[in-house]
Order: sequence, then C-alpha cells, then structure tokens
Amino acid sequence: MKTYTCQCGARLHFENSLCVSCGHELGFLPDLRTLTALKPVGEAVWLAMANDRRYKKCRNYDQHHVCNWMVAEADSHAYCFSCRLSEIIPDLSNPDNLKLWGLIEQAKRRLLYSLLWLELPIVNREENPQFGLAFHLMEDQGYSEFAQEMPLQDTVFTGHKSGVITLNIAEANPVAREQTRAHVNESYRTLLGHFRHESGHYYWDVLLRNSPHIEEFRALFGDERIGYGDVMQGYYANGPVANWQTNWISGYASAHSWEDWAETWAHYLHMIDSMETANDYGFDLGNTGQHTAKSQQFNAEYLSSVSINDLVNEWSNFTVALNDMNRSMGLPDAYPFVLTDFIIRKLAFVHAIVISKGQ
Repeated sequence: MKTYTCQCGARLHFENSLCVSCGHELGFLPDLRTLTALKPVGEAVWLAMANDRRYKKCRNYDQHHVCNWMVAEADSHAYCFSCRLSEIIPDLSNPDNLKLWGLIEQAKRRLLYSLLWLELPIVNREENPQFGLAFHLMEDQGYSEFAQEMPLQDTVFTGHKSGVITLNIAEANPVAREQTRAHVNESYRTLLGHFRHESGHYYWDVLLRNSPHIEEFRALFGDERIGYGDVMQGYYANGPVANWQTNWISGYASAHSWEDWAETWAHYLHMIDSMETANDYGFDLGNTGQHTAKSQQFNAEYLSSVSINDLVNEWSNFTVALNDMNRSMGLPDAYPFVLTDFIIRKLAFVHAIVISKGQ
C-alpha cells in the first residue's frame, strides 16, 4: 500500500479522510488510485483536477463517514465504486453495527485497491447479475463458531458463491475474532485476510474455470471436481492432513483444492501489498537477483518483469526483519508462515495467472 502527500507536504495514509497537519478533508480517487485534498466549490465539497474533472463524496462518506472514496461528478451513482459492491449491509439502527461495518468496509477497500492496481477484472452485479462481484455484510444473533444452539438458518457463514462474498460482521469484533482464531487453531485471522481469501474463490471462477490452465492447476492444487461438501465435512471432523506444512500454506488449504487456491491467492496478495508498503517507505529488501523492488516503483509493470523466486527472496528478507521487529515489541510474529519449494511453485502459478489475467 502506497502513502500519499498532502498539498501541505504531510504524509497521508490510505484510510485518512483528514490531514492532521493542515486540516484539509481528503478523498481517494479510485480511477486514479490516489488520495488528495478536497476543496469546496459552491455548497458541496468537490475535487477540481487539472483536467477540470470534478468529484463528489460517496454518500457513505458524506452521511456515515465510513468511507473516504470519491465519485466522478458525471457519474449518476451516489455511492463510490467500493460501496456500490456492498449489496447488503448491517442494520444501522444498532449503533454497534456502524463501527463494525466501518471496519469491514475499510478492509474491503484495501482489497479493491490491490485488485485495481493489479489490473484484475472486477465485474459488478449490474454488469453481470448472475456472477458479478458483490458483498453481503450480515449479522446473526450470536457468533456462529460458539453459538452451537443457534438454528442453522439464523447463522451467517463467511464464504463465496457465484460472485457473492458473504462476511459475518462479528469478524470485525476483535475479541470474537481472536476467540475464533484460537478455537480453530489458526495462526492468522483478519478481516483483510477473509476478503483476500474469498476473492480467490471469485477469481478462480473468473480466471481459471474452463481455462487452458485448468490441468496445470489440478497438477499443483488437486482436482476440484472431487466432492467439496464431503471433503470439507471430513476436514472439520478430522482436521488437516498430517504434515500439511510441506505442501500447503495453511492447514485449511489442505482441505480441498479450491481452498488451497484461495489460501495461496490470499497469501500472494499479502505479499504484494506488504512489499509495496515496504518499497514506498524505502526499505531495502535486499539485492537478491537481477530484479529488485529496491529504488523502483512497485507496480503491475514491475511484477510482470520479475520472477516469483526474486519476489519470494525479497519477501523472505523482509519478513525475517518484520518478525524480529514484532518480537522486539513483545508481539507475536506478524508472518507465521513457512514457504516450502512446493508452496512457492503454487505461488508461481498464482503469479503467472495474475500477470496473464488467465489468458
């Protein structure tokens, strides 16, 4: 994730809606992927660009302050590109839901930022009512991992189906999320991780289903035609396969080839976003090969020219330092994963699919 610069010279961060140095309101322009100061024009707040294009605040920015994205003035939509993808949001008459929803939308915008700069296709439900991307951000009457007495129909399960990504808003509660993480013996569980994982299922449908790459996928990840329901029941009953660490990035990835793909896809997005952040701050990732992110822009063009081995080498250098920094603060490792040769082969496949857009 890049940082930005206010007109006053202060550093700005992706989530900012106000510059703490000069007090200017800020807005993110998804079409230009930049954060910039706003200026008032008339009674509304607009952004006047050099090419005279102007932007209005997303309605969720203006009314609820849970968004900082802008909408082109010529666009008839009241909501920004990100908020329009949320078909269902929590009941805001419950004041607690506003905070949870805001955290969820923030994580979703980080996902969309990565998808935009990777130039991956994002087709919404207006364009494709049957398989377009949408988000259902829903609540139930308790937390599904622990409310065993709750009827199944009242429980919201995080997942993906036909382009729709559903997220239980309880995941935005850090206490509930940590309890669940410990309960299911995960080393990592975040809102952003959920979105990246579920987006992997969406892009499996978009980039891989019925594609020329399907046999290569099956050779690495397994045959997705094996019954998903039965396999997942076995996983929840018995846990991951023995010694899963050799071939899978997580225990959950060992359950089924679709989950393996989604976990590996999410991991690739973790790498790319974190390395863009490190590069933006000028971190030396180490001269590990002919190509290095050091002293050059970390973007889609750079990714298309670099091998997965160089990326992983740079990533490994960075994560060793990152974990040591956390330990210096008495915190758990920020990166609790191990990349084996076989896992790197899977990441190489994801890398190739991202670069080629599945072509």
